[in-house]
Amino acid sequence: MLMKDLGTVGYQEAYALQEETVAALFRGECTEQLLLLEHFPVYTIGRGGSDANILDPSIEVVRISRGGDITFHGPGQLVGYPILQLGQRGKDLRHYLRFLEEVLIRVAADFGVTSYRMPGRTGVWTDRGKLASIGVAVRRWIAMHGFALNVNTDLSFFERIHPCGIKGCPMATLSDLCCAPVAMDEVKARVASHFEGLVATWLPLEADVTE
Repeated sequence: MLMKDLGTVGYQEAYALQEETVAALFRGECTEQLLLLEHFPVYTIGRGGSDANILDPSIEVVRISRGGDITFHGPGQLVGYPILQLGQRGKDLRHYLRFLEEVLIRVAADFGVTSYRMPGRTGVWTDRGKLASIGVAVRRWIAMHGFALNVNTDLSFFERIHPCGIKGCPMATLSDLCCAPVAMDEVKARVASHFEGLVATWLPLEADVTE
């Protein structure tokens, strides 16, 4: 598993990189990867999204191939795009979503924040609001898109939409929940560590299972 820290990247540039990586992985020209980055401010709408959930389109809006509705990406939010061979890791999309939630729940716990799953809703939640959004797409059983974890995010951008299509959905950040600034580099390190540590047990490669 290759971890890549891309810094701050425009949404379209990152999307193109995902597509290139998916194609290369399908051809056997690269290994699985976890891309970690921040975006410049943008709203993205998934396959099930509606323009009715945009209250004030003050920034760029991009329609994309992931599942889910509308969300915000911007500085202070850690975005992770795992490019994984789900075809060799059980072919279970729901289980993959639960895996991503588990990674982020454990990251939050590292900072003393209690978070959890919400029945019927994908993502990671706290008593003060939604901490992380998750939306993925699968091509030829290769996963792309991923998760967005609010670290030091400007939450005012969420007030201009119905996040994830939920009216009045409260959002939260790690920094607010910790009552202190949280360093993005530290969050990246925790995400990379938990992702690598859990993927082998939650999503073992078929070759690892049969050996």
